Amino acid sequence: MPLPFKREKPKLPNNQICAIHHLKGLEKRFKKDQQYYDYVKFMDDIISRGDAEKVSEEEIDNSPVWYIPHHGVYHPQKPGKIRVVFDCSAKFQDTSLNDHLLKGPDLTNALLGVLCHFRKGPIAIMCDIKRMFHQFHVKKEDQDYLRFLCWENVNLEITPSVYRMGVHLFGAASSPGCSNFGLKHLATQGHGQYSEDTIRFIQRNFYDGLISVQTETEAIQLIKESREFCFTGRLRLQKFVSNSERVMATIPEKERATVKDLDMALSLPQMERALGVEWCITSDSFKFRVQVKPNPVTRRGVLSTVASVYDPLGFMAPFVFLLGKQILQQMCKEKVSWDEEVPENLRPRWESWIRNSPNLAEMEIKRDFLPSNFGGAIMYELHHFADASVTGYGECSYLRAINKSNKVHCCLVMGKARVSPTKVTTIPMLELTAAVVAVQTSDMLRNELEIQDLKEFFWTDFTFVLGYINNDARRFHVFIANRIQRIRSSSKPEQWDYVAS
Repeated sequence: MPLPFKREKPKLPNNQICAIHHLKGLEKRFKKDQQYYDYVKFMDDIISRGDAEKVSEEEIDNSPVWYIPHHGVYHPQKPGKIRVVFDCSAKFQDTSLNDHLLKGPDLTNALLGVLCHFRKGPIAIMCDIKRMFHQFHVKKEDQDYLRFLCWENVNLEITPSVYRMGVHLFGAASSPGCSNFGLKHLATQGHGQYSEDTIRFIQRNFYDGLISVQTETEAIQLIKESREFCFTGRLRLQKFVSNSERVMATIPEKERATVKDLDMALSLPQMERALGVEWCITSDSFKFRVQVKPNPVTRRGVLSTVASVYDPLGFMAPFVFLLGKQILQQMCKEKVSWDEEVPENLRPRWESWIRNSPNLAEMEIKRDFLPSNFGGAIMYELHHFADASVTGYGECSYLRAINKSNKVHCCLVMGKARVSPTKVTTIPMLELTAAVVAVQTSDMLRNELEIQDLKEFFWTDFTFVLGYINNDARRFHVFIANRIQRIRSSSKPEQWDYVAS
């Protein structure tokens, strides 16, 4: 697969001197941090696998070429494990490799959609593709754009050798698009040989393969077919996790994930991260651990702390996004500089936020939409609640299921919350904006949940919004008219109703 350049192959300046400068910084790091010698194993691995090769003396002066600086990164959730990242955004003479690469269409599956699929069935599965970017090779004529310098066996006493990558790499703007294109192309080759469930799993659920199914038998068959199918494209599925012991028993031990948070002596629950969300395998629920770092009590520190909380489904939105971002918004409004301390009038609110954040660890949301003893549902309803205030607006969506015994179960699917704009805005406008967020969420959930005959209802505690939506006669000014049009494009007036505050 070629590198997707924006135009014809660019004639880039020879930036070897820049790569040498970065390598000197890496040399200092090696001498200071012995653990950094994990770098050696990483580099040895990519060379021994054939992902990179040494450039011969005859080819050293080829052009055009580009040398990519590299450095090691330790993942905060995986201490002791280093990943070498190639900095394709490093500038030389006001240009970089990423400046010339196309990102391509966003073929990565919508995160919220993947998480929704992960919650639909009682049997959950998680896996990923080993070294996904490195499984897709770069055309030979483009490989000199992916040169790098490194010492053989990390012997700092010898002159660094010149290498070039032969695969798409971590750090290139084009790598996600190229690897996803390759994966989806592979999926199209499976029609007629593999089940549609297997093909859809591969098409829709990577990078981290998250899916849930109705039975253990389905899960075992899906894993078996997916591993076989991916192997035809020389892709290896690994790090399997499931909430079913029977399913896990069918997977070779070397292909299972190592659940590092498990501590049998302390009887702690097994925890895994599903696209960054904490999944407690033991209780089959989502949990939340907010680890507040000792950042400076400045505007920059507040932003870093609030942004570090990862909550794509919006379960913690009222606390994290509204309370936390309101403080940040107020600092912006008061024109507090980035490294200026939090003003005295906001400090008690911020200290309260920090003090209360550990309490989020007590919060738990069941992964499966339905409890195990509920049985099959014969009817589903999706209820969206929109609301606003002077400080913020948002929506929350609940799935209501009814079984054959007429028992009802309601489950929070997701929520969204945003701070109100700093410009003076009326409550009716904010309530209408919240209603727009509700229909946007509806569009996404209706598409991703794929539930047949799904009934939807929208609720607001503001009668003005109902009046706007049901009014066909009056003409409104642009702000209101645009939002009414957006609401009515995704819902019918009769789907909207009033709920008491």
